[in-house]
Amino acid sequence: MINQLKRKLERGEVVLGMFITLNCPDLVEITGLAGFDFCIIDTEHGPGNPESIQHMLRAAELRGVTPVVRIPDAAPVTVLRTLDVGAAGIEVPQINSPEAARELVKSAKYFPSGERGACLTRSSRYGFVPGVAEYFREANRETLVIVHCENKEGLACLDEIAAVEGIDVIFVGPYDLSQSFGIPGQIYHPTMVEAVAKALSVAKKAGKPAGIFVSSVEEARARIDEGFTYIAYNTDALIFAEVCKKIVAGARA
Repeated sequence: MINQLKRKLERGEVVLGMFITLNCPDLVEITGLAGFDFCIIDTEHGPGNPESIQHMLRAAELRGVTPVVRIPDAAPVTVLRTLDVGAAGIEVPQINSPEAARELVKSAKYFPSGERGACLTRSSRYGFVPGVAEYFREANRETLVIVHCENKEGLACLDEIAAVEGIDVIFVGPYDLSQSFGIPGQIYHPTMVEAVAKALSVAKKAGKPAGIFVSSVEEARARIDEGFTYIAYNTDALIFAEVCKKIVAGARA
């Protein structure tokens, strides 16, 4: 199956998504109906697991929004189980060395690009594919691999990480990165401004899209103007909480 999100990124288009932290397929459907290009089903900070997120993946496919899954770690079994249930891509935290990036690609791709375990599961339409070899080629071509730059250790060798074949997007996690620099939450501190600019520059030099987390429309526009093309707009829970606060405050004013 064609990964439309990957095609858009290859064409240099700006794509917009949202982190889904609540284990709710309905919210995934809503992102598609609203016109988001992708959603990031969060199993690092959210409660989802390979069994429960299958329903969220189906909801994404139903509404035409590409489902990316943020996994909790880069362990081969985590990568394998997430892709086997049908994730179109994985977003992986704390990839802080080129060796870790290469091992990640090895886990996410079939031979000859990697060593992903072979089994005809949901990702292969339960075996309803023209042929096994063709499916393996399709999966290698279409699976999106996104690495997080969220640690000063990873930032220091980001050139080498970005150069790894099979890494598709460099994603900046500004809040984790600010913690790594000892200035938690100060994402526009001069140190962070420099760090984010460096990550963007490295990604561009490697010919790979750069992504970043934003929490407002104004911030999204600013990051797009800077050159980021993979924009993750906030989380479902935080957006809902903000709307609830405004409703309560307005009703009691």
